Amino acid sequence: MERAQPPEPNLTVWYDGGCPICSREIAAMRRLDRKGAIAFVDIADTAQPCPVDRTEALARFHVAEGERILSGAAAFGAMWRAIPALRWLGLLARLRPVEHVLERCYRAFLLIRPRLQRLLK
Repeated sequence: MERAQPPEPNLTVWYDGGCPICSREIAAMRRLDRKGAIAFVDIADTAQPCPVDRTEALARFHVAEGERILSGAAAFGAMWRAIPALRWLGLLARLRPVEHVLERCYRAFLLIRPRLQRLLK
């Protein structure tokens, strides 16, 4: 009997594996992604391909959803939609007012991210 091949990931996530915060977040997402819907790519490894400028990709969260490249809150929303347990949150994040608030929160987080990274290293 032939085994069925797992489906191809329909979302690609580029993350900074050198960031302790990012690594913890991605580890949690990997555990939740039981169906393998997401391809996680550590772009701290320069051998890994990345269609976005690497400096920009290391500074801000990016995903590819089909042909579209999303960043920031929109990228998190796409990742959440790919994980059944978080799909509701990803659908909520599609609403303009919600996405706007999430993006503002994400930008505020990016301002304190370097200090948090130093604390966690």
